Amino acid sequence: MYAMERHEHILDALGRISRVSVAELADELQVTAETIRRDLDALERAGHVRRVHGGAVSASRASLAETTVVERESQRIDAKRAIAHVALALVPPTFTGSILLDAGTTTGAFAEALAGWRPEPGVAALTVYTNSVPIAARLVANPHLVVRIIGGTVRGITSAAVGPTAVAQLADIRPDIAFLGTNGVSAEFGLSTPDELEAQVKRTMVERSRLAVVLVDASKHDDEALHRFACLDEVDVLITDAQPGQALAEALDEAEVEVRVA
Repeated sequence: MYAMERHEHILDALGRISRVSVAELADELQVTAETIRRDLDALERAGHVRRVHGGAVSASRASLAETTVVERESQRIDAKRAIAHVALALVPPTFTGSILLDAGTTTGAFAEALAGWRPEPGVAALTVYTNSVPIAARLVANPHLVVRIIGGTVRGITSAAVGPTAVAQLADIRPDIAFLGTNGVSAEFGLSTPDELEAQVKRTMVERSRLAVVLVDASKHDDEALHRFACLDEVDVLITDAQPGQALAEALDEAEVEVRVA
């Protein structure tokens, strides 16, 4: 097999899975591990992949890679809506209490589903805290929701309020459930995001909530961004659209995280 064919095979594999390993590629393509390493080096120089221990990931999965909330809204829509539907079961019409919504497009899909929330007769309005400007705007029209926005400096790329003001406000509340997004979830590194300020906010959300629920689509399984905001054993429930791979599934089970697949 020519080098160009191997490169196409590697890029095709990265289009389907989040990470490729040198050993597996060498076995699949019947070449030496050193040949695969040279292939990965060439693809990295071309800007297509990023080398990691034992293999490579797509260049778009670099630890600081981050797309805008507008760009991500049109990606994996069906998966996010399915996740949102499962998450909504945690807030039935009989629910009395408060919830916290993190910024993001998967939590945004949950907010879209929550926008139609109605309590049973006699049940009080649902209090919703969020640091997301678009999520707050989406929910405020529902008279059955009391929307409280967490303030701070708004990041243009995610429309999320971050910084010391946001962290201080979060430290003074104790919501019953926090619904969080993440840029990556991995067995070794836990939950992570590219931005340090967003990581601080997310970390505080996890710490202050009685129940921490992570909403993450399968494209982020085994991904690692630059800043960790929680270890696996610090969250309670993970809702996703596909079963995690073996290593991640075993780590989640060991951390006693309940996994719900939409």
